[in-house]
Amino acid sequence: MSKVAINTPAPDFTLPDYTGKTVCLSDFRGKTHVLLVFNRGFM
Repeated sequence: MSKVAINTPAPDFTLPDYTGKTVCLSDFRGKTHVLLVFNRGFM
């Protein structure tokens, strides 16, 4: 896994949202702010 330098664009990635729909970071290109939250589940 490579590191991303501070103050550089994040690499594009795809993850499922809370409804299961696939979302790419690039879908938000051009938006002012993007907040990404990772919730760790408990078993």
